[in-house]
Amino acid sequence: MDVPKTGDFLYRACIFDLDGTLVNTLRSIAYFSNEALRECGYRTIPEETYRMIVGDGADVQVRRMLDRSAGKGDYSEADFQQVRSVYGNLYGGNPTYLAAHYPGMPETIRRLKAAGLKTAVFSNKPDEWAKAIIGSLFPQGSFDCCYGKRPGIPRKPSPEGVQRITRELGVEPNRCLYLGDTNTDMKTGAAAGMDTAGVLWGFRTRRELEDNHAKYILEKPKEILPVAVGSMR
Repeated sequence: MDVPKTGDFLYRACIFDLDGTLVNTLRSIAYFSNEALRECGYRTIPEETYRMIVGDGADVQVRRMLDRSAGKGDYSEADFQQVRSVYGNLYGGNPTYLAAHYPGMPETIRRLKAAGLKTAVFSNKPDEWAKAIIGSLFPQGSFDCCYGKRPGIPRKPSPEGVQRITRELGVEPNRCLYLGDTNTDMKTGAAAGMDTAGVLWGFRTRRELEDNHAKYILEKPKEILPVAVGSMR
């Protein structure tokens, strides 16, 4: 496609969710989650079920896991802390295990950068895990910054983290496109004053994305560039 001059782009930056948007981590999350449940004496959960469990940070994820495995509320705070600790140790020891980028995604990021757009990652995954995954699956320099869950920054859907990213990038929120695969992502982008793009190759459904007012619904990574460089004229 012919790409207009950067100054004419509708957006100057693309900010991406990680899990289910840039990288398929479903197998990885399910594997370490089930290992933690098994080690702590709970029944495991089918991999596909994790599509509805993930997306709001590890603490919320582990509580949802226990609700499914032990029964809603049928566990103590000590039980939660045990599973959370085991899960964190397992996943943190090898965060790239079974993770894979979505087909065409590295090429899409390369084309966005070549067109002059800034790119960033914003995830509820712990910061060190997010950086390890991005560093393993994408060439150096693919993203201008990568934010995972950091002390002092509330998890999504709070807009605080993504607002810090826009300041670091030097781009106004209304010139940023936020891309993700869950209702949490759509709420995050909207709360920060950004247009949102819901991606269908991730963990959730078109209905969820539409119900949460995604401006765009994308079926393949190659659709990102035409949306991002849409002319303002």
